[in-house]
Amino acid sequence: MPSPRKSLICLQNTPYYHCVSRCVRRAFLCGKDRYSGKSYEHRRQWVEDRLIALTSVFSIDVCAYAVMSNHTHLVLHVDRNEALSWTTEEVLRRWHSLHKGTVLTQQYMQPAQRASLTEAQITTIISTANIYRQRLYDISWFMRLLNEFIAREANKEDECTGRFWEGRFKSQALLDEAALVACMAYVDLNPLRVGLSKTPETSEFTSIKHRIEAVQLGGQPKFLKPLVGNASQALKGLPFNLADYLTLVDETARQISTGKSGYVLHNTSPIIQRTGLSQINWNSMVVGIEDIFSNSIGLSIAQRRLALSRAG
Repeated sequence: MPSPRKSLICLQNTPYYHCVSRCVRRAFLCGKDRYSGKSYEHRRQWVEDRLIALTSVFSIDVCAYAVMSNHTHLVLHVDRNEALSWTTEEVLRRWHSLHKGTVLTQQYMQPAQRASLTEAQITTIISTANIYRQRLYDISWFMRLLNEFIAREANKEDECTGRFWEGRFKSQALLDEAALVACMAYVDLNPLRVGLSKTPETSEFTSIKHRIEAVQLGGQPKFLKPLVGNASQALKGLPFNLADYLTLVDETARQISTGKSGYVLHNTSPIIQRTGLSQINWNSMVVGIEDIFSNSIGLSIAQRRLALSRAG
């Protein structure tokens, strides 16, 4: 029996999670159906546009993503403290961009009508806003509003009804920086690993492509959590240097594209050094994100699995 979602997502353990959603029907999310010849490539843009819209509303950042033919990969960061800092008005403004809310919350957002609300009504509104606030840093709500939107659009286009996605998205807790960087690289290199692209910069609808394009313009993508590199700025961005991460992904991509079973980077990445990863730990983690690990990913878990494999 699957574990309850609340036991898989625990912000006290980590704010970082890898989420995977897979289609349940034979029809593709994206790509081209080899039987009918119909192309679903335009749906990749649906996913990307919806992601960008949701990150502007939720207190959840996208660290990495890849839109594949029948599934999506997301590496998400939950910023609970940001959501707790919002005023009631800010919470309602954000929630109303997705849902109508209640009659009272709609009245509260109109200055002329707010003045006529009673104290009891204001109390009710604040209570309702606090429910919305919790939802706005809840990964389950984020994934629900992403997947339901895509499912409705796909069903409308396919002129059918019924479930489009598997019942639940899969989530994996990323317990340390080693797990975070390995999972981000795994997601960013997904299209290359399955042969959809030859280089990271040509991997359409991935975070790595957007990061590379932004670097060429002298910045970082606004809708992705930035790589800041300075540990003191970790709350503002990812604790990896952008240039180091791009180099690490590029070196790993070169080994994937040559078909080598093991990754031997030309120069040990500063990220690998700082996170305590050895070359073999990096290999096992970036290759086995979905196949080797279950609900949690971390360096200590990878080391235990490596020890067991050697003992066996």
